Amino acid sequence: MTPRHLPRRNFLKVVGATGIGGSAAVFASENIAEAASPTPADSPADTSTAAVSDRPGAPPAALPYPTLRRPFAMPGVKEQDWTGALFVGEGESRFAVRVVLLTKANKVIREKMTNNLWRIGPMAPDGSFKQVQISTDDRSVMPAHLDALKEVIAHPDQWSAAEVTNATTELPVLQAKYDLAQEQRRNLLVRYSRTGDGSSLVATVTALDDDTTVFLEVGTPWGAVAGETAVFALDGRDVTGSAPGLVDTGATGHIRLIPSEPPDDAALYASVADMTAAMTGGTGAPGTATAALRYQLDQGESITFAAAIGSRPPKLAVPEPHEVEHRLATAQGAIRDAHLTGSGPVGQAADAVRDALSLNTNYDRTFHRNYVLWGWGGGGGLFTGWDSSFDCIDAALVDQNLATQHESDIFDQPAPPNQVNLVGPRYDQENSGPMHAYAVWRLYTKFGDRTVLEKAYPHLVTFHDLMPEWDADGDGLLETPYFGDRVGGRGNHLGLDDLPVYADYQRITKVGGSGDSRDNTNLTDVALNSYYALFAETLAKMARVLGRSADARRFADQHATLRRLLNDRLWHPDKGMYLSRYLDGTWNEVVTPTVFYPLFAGIATPQRAATLMDHLLDPEVFWGDYVVPSVARNDPTYCSGGPVHPDSEHFRFFDRYGEGTAPEQWKGAVWPPMNATVYDGVKRYGFDDIAGMFAARSTAMYLDTWTKDGWFPESFDPEPGQSIMDAAVDTAWRTYSWSNAMPVQGLHELISDNPWDGDASALMFGSLTLPGTNSVANVTMRGHRYDVSAGPDRTTLSRDGRVVFRATGARVAVRNFVLGDTGATFDLNADGATHLEVFPAHGRPRTTRAPKGRSRITL
Repeated sequence: MTPRHLPRRNFLKVVGATGIGGSAAVFASENIAEAASPTPADSPADTSTAAVSDRPGAPPAALPYPTLRRPFAMPGVKEQDWTGALFVGEGESRFAVRVVLLTKANKVIREKMTNNLWRIGPMAPDGSFKQVQISTDDRSVMPAHLDALKEVIAHPDQWSAAEVTNATTELPVLQAKYDLAQEQRRNLLVRYSRTGDGSSLVATVTALDDDTTVFLEVGTPWGAVAGETAVFALDGRDVTGSAPGLVDTGATGHIRLIPSEPPDDAALYASVADMTAAMTGGTGAPGTATAALRYQLDQGESITFAAAIGSRPPKLAVPEPHEVEHRLATAQGAIRDAHLTGSGPVGQAADAVRDALSLNTNYDRTFHRNYVLWGWGGGGGLFTGWDSSFDCIDAALVDQNLATQHESDIFDQPAPPNQVNLVGPRYDQENSGPMHAYAVWRLYTKFGDRTVLEKAYPHLVTFHDLMPEWDADGDGLLETPYFGDRVGGRGNHLGLDDLPVYADYQRITKVGGSGDSRDNTNLTDVALNSYYALFAETLAKMARVLGRSADARRFADQHATLRRLLNDRLWHPDKGMYLSRYLDGTWNEVVTPTVFYPLFAGIATPQRAATLMDHLLDPEVFWGDYVVPSVARNDPTYCSGGPVHPDSEHFRFFDRYGEGTAPEQWKGAVWPPMNATVYDGVKRYGFDDIAGMFAARSTAMYLDTWTKDGWFPESFDPEPGQSIMDAAVDTAWRTYSWSNAMPVQGLHELISDNPWDGDASALMFGSLTLPGTNSVANVTMRGHRYDVSAGPDRTTLSRDGRVVFRATGARVAVRNFVLGDTGATFDLNADGATHLEVFPAHGRPRTTRAPKGRSRITL
């Protein structure tokens, strides 16, 4: 990656409409301040527990959870600027640096870039390093689209005459569109590293093709919509800026960006619209609202720059490209040493999960902390539905501070308009409260920190105590809320959209209630009642930790009651599964993975749990290379969203370009939260062999997409080899954060907290059925860093760099592992005779042998 070398020029300070994209060359006078270059250093922790201003609009003072330290520079923490960096100074002054790409069709690529993102990572969750590859090719036509049309033409007997005619007509048009995109394609590699105390960064932008037009833009991240009023100027080759604090208006933040090479063109503009007009060759009004530096690069040429923020104008020397390259290489190399990483067929997903969640880390400009953005590229801020609960659980594996800040943010969000006035999880999804309770509980079991638990508990109790308004007949079980007559939205109370279970419910007028405008229905919902039971159980656990004994008894009694009622009324004895039921006693016989949700809630009997495993493993019902479809494979509604061509060797669900595939939404598509729920239920009931196989399939689906396309999609196709859903079911949501719930199952197989029965501080680790040997490293739990490796004949657990457990001779799954000063206790499930060793901090190593099967071990 060669630095761009240009002849030295005398710069004339001229700013105006003839700037970026105009015909005249515009330069600024050369006057580089003499100062030391940013000093390479280990990346600082970007969080601290600190008092925060209690001025109006600021977060509460002395927050009991980590907050971001000011000033800071963080690559990629704004939802639409994935090639950019956010700078936040004292008083909440804010600036943004963006890398902008211009297509040969004169289109500016600067935000909403989901389809232009080609490769992600490596990335560090603390913002110390970021790498992305972007392209002018927006992937609106992909080779799979062309292959599918060719398949139709090649096998006309398997398709209708209209489909063959359509494919024959469309193929040359799309082929020409694809060929032009490839011919005009320009690619950039963008890399950032934070430096010093975290208030500065260095970066390199490298062209991967000749004749590539690139801009460095300096402006504000959210602009007028957030009250940002920064002023920018050109100082030699530098861009400087200042902005008042948005919380402390008496404070002023300053930024400086200095490139290693002078730009071909530089100008200031009155608005972003003026700047983008000039970038595409039009006229942009001069001003001070934003600045842009233009570069024309050939393959291998790079722009290197440094940027810093401070309470005074920062002094920076021109960055030396070789020094920046060294800094970037050092920061990139440190990622696997300091952050989540792994190896093996399943363990390798650790790096993908780390990078995906790092990409989706965003900054809450209202509450001044980080969270996981649910829908990258238009997610619209923090989503307080069930999506974010999975983001919390997944983020807890990657970065404790991110997970803690994310879930804390949930309980500071006001109620959405036109909903019940609840702080925290949104009430129009009745699974949001139960799932966020589960997420908060897992923060406690994983880290032992009560702060978020204490914050969330009263809001969760309020949420829980409203839910009986959905008990239409007063029998203790809940009925589905009414979401209208439109079939496609009837499952929205659980985020299940058009799941066919809800196609035929009938409206019942609700009397009283919380003020929620929805009526009741006549469908007693097995999924909703499973969540309700999980909610009661989780609140009982929280109450015990918080010393609320009366609450603990109330919620434990309710869980027991729901367990009895659900087993009495919602178990279908002939089908051998839990099914929803109408109030007149007739059964709703649509089979979906919600039949397994009573496992997740801990309310299935052991015998019925075993029966459910027979259904799960049946390839005619749920099992397969890809699991688990959102409707059973033998149900009439499976993949009923569009035409299916069972005789076609490939692309069974592909109809025509632009129409997607048949398993629309919840009629067969594999959804990460559903998979995670089923996995947790299977694991909870001790089916370790099935849990490992299930997790391996979930992880493989995710890695197939990640490896081929660099995406982590909202959902997946239940059949391998399809044109779009094999890569991503919904091409509008190719970077959807809850997708990480798929590979996290495999990582939790290797090591996890214990959210169910037993000691909340105990560990689970090891796997009976993950393929090959897998490892995961740098997992933080309860103040320690853990590494684990699990293979066919050896499983090793290390804590803080020291081996504390080893099993040889067979595969093992360990539960309830508690390490003391002189020994350990744990439950073992082994697939053969095993030699066990425990290495406590004091005393001699402890050893024993265990037989195949289950054992309780005390060493």
